[in-house]
Amino acid sequence: MSEETADDAGTARPTRVAVTGTPGTGKSTAAGLLADEYDVIHLNDRIKGDEDLWTERDADRDTLVADLDAVREHLGDWSGVLDSHLAHRFDVDRVVVLRCHPETVEARLRERGESAATAEENAESEALDVILSEAVAEHGAEHVYEIDTTDRDPAAVADEIRAAIEGDREPSAGTVDFMDYI
Repeated sequence: MSEETADDAGTARPTRVAVTGTPGTGKSTAAGLLADEYDVIHLNDRIKGDEDLWTERDADRDTLVADLDAVREHLGDWSGVLDSHLAHRFDVDRVVVLRCHPETVEARLRERGESAATAEENAESEALDVILSEAVAEHGAEHVYEIDTTDRDPAAVADEIRAAIEGDREPSAGTVDFMDYI
């Protein structure tokens, strides 16, 4: 884990926060609303913009395969909010996992122009808690904050992320369940 800092009241504040989740859960939109308060790093944009940060293009999924070691080196001694479906793979103090009903994820991804196969794969991943499970395994449940974004506007989601960053809510891994989708 990275170092947390103390504010004037002595409350521990995270210096590095991951905002992660399955593609289509609203990470970039909600994190973008926090940019006036925190340094927000949209990691996927950086990876797409620097060919030294990826190793190959997955032709079947039309995606880039990130080189996580190169990304770590590129980030260096960063602080702020790291936004990406890969953000939980990095050294952070807190992990905010955005969740969304798989049918909504699938619809959002199709609206973005993703293939039916990609949209379905991500919807299934969401139903199976893949990113949440990875985040808990990597950082422990005591550092993971789960937020259901289904039917919530981006400002409300940003407020929940802010509450997790500021310590105004308790960790909540395992509170969202979409197994009914399967």
